[in-house]
Amino acid sequence: MKELEENVRIIVADDHGIVRMGLIQTLKRLLPEAVITEVEDFKSMYRVISDQQLDLAIMDVNMPNGTVQEAIDFIKIKQPKLKILIFSSQDEELYALRYLKMGAGGYLSKQSPGAAIETALNSMLTTGRYASEAVKEAMFFESVSGNTKTSPVEVLSDRELQIATKLAEGLPLKEISNQLNLHSSTISTYKNRLFEKLQIKSIPELVEILRMYNQ
Repeated sequence: MKELEENVRIIVADDHGIVRMGLIQTLKRLLPEAVITEVEDFKSMYRVISDQQLDLAIMDVNMPNGTVQEAIDFIKIKQPKLKILIFSSQDEELYALRYLKMGAGGYLSKQSPGAAIETALNSMLTTGRYASEAVKEAMFFESVSGNTKTSPVEVLSDRELQIATKLAEGLPLKEISNQLNLHSSTISTYKNRLFEKLQIKSIPELVEILRMYNQ
C-alpha cells in the first residue's frame, strides 16, 4: 500500500475508544503517513467532514447524535467523493447489503482478521468498494433470486433498529433518550412501534430476536 501513503486523510468514527485505538494502530501500521482524525459520535463527524477534505470515512453504525443513514446522506452532500466503509459488529450477511444500499462503499466486520482489514482498506482507497466473500455471495444470491436472507429486523427502520439494539442492551428509556438527543416520549413511541412490527411484547423477546439474527 506504499503508493497510497501520501496525503491519505481518514476519519475513524466509533463511540468505543478501544475500538478506535485498535483500528488506528492498524491504519498507522499499513499507512504510516496517513492523517487520521478520530471522533466518537455522528455530530462530531459532521463537523470534521464540513471542515476537512477526506479520502476515507470508517464508521460504526450505532453512535450517539444521529443515524448511519443520516451520516451517509450528509457525506453524499458535503463530500460526494468521500469513500465510506461501515465498520460494525453486526452480522454482515444480514446487514452488509442494507448499508451498501444506503450508499456505503463497503462493509467490514469488526470480527475480521488483520488480513481482511488490510484487504478492505486497500480496496476502499483504490476503488472505493469492498465486500467480503460472504457478502458477494449474498449479493449474487439476491441478483439471481430477487431475495435476500430473511430476517424479522429487516422491517425496522434504521432508527428503530438503533433503538432496538440499545433496548436489548438493557439501557433505560431515559439513557437512550440522552444518548440520541430525543425526548423520552419519542423513544417510547419508537419502542412501541418496533414491538408492533416484530410482533413481540417484551424486551426478552427482542433480545432473542436480535440474538438469533445479529450474531
